[in-house]
Amino acid sequence: LFKDEPNNLSLLSNASAFIKQNISDLNWVGFYLFDGTNLTLGPFQGKVACNIIAPGKGVVGTGFNKKEVIIVKDVSKIDNHIYCDPASQSEIVLPIFNKNDVFAIFDIDSPVIGRFDDELSEFLMNFTNILQSFIDFNKALI
Repeated sequence: LFKDEPNNLSLLSNASAFIKQNISDLNWVGFYLFDGTNLTLGPFQGKVACNIIAPGKGVVGTGFNKKEVIIVKDVSKIDNHIYCDPASQSEIVLPIFNKNDVFAIFDIDSPVIGRFDDELSEFLMNFTNILQSFIDFNKALI
């Protein structure tokens, strides 16, 4: 699937669609792309979403600042969680790197508390690493 994508927009669009289509109990799957200042909404599957997230804000912005995967079993326990969809109960964010810099955050929400167990989290980390290897960081999104 990834090797035949004509550009980054198509690649990220199909990546989010693949995860949403093949993993149960997810209500939002998508990307926030770092534009040099903020994380801006990119390709996604799910309800209308927050379009700009500042670094450090919410789970997405925290994952960006820490440059690490963050798994939240229950988003109601997070003080600065951003509620784009009130149905979301758990979340995982996975940074995508261009060398040592975060290029994007892969954000996945579930309406189920504790949805991202060790097995699913490991799969998503491996998926993100594979996806990252297909992104052309020298090109614009399209």
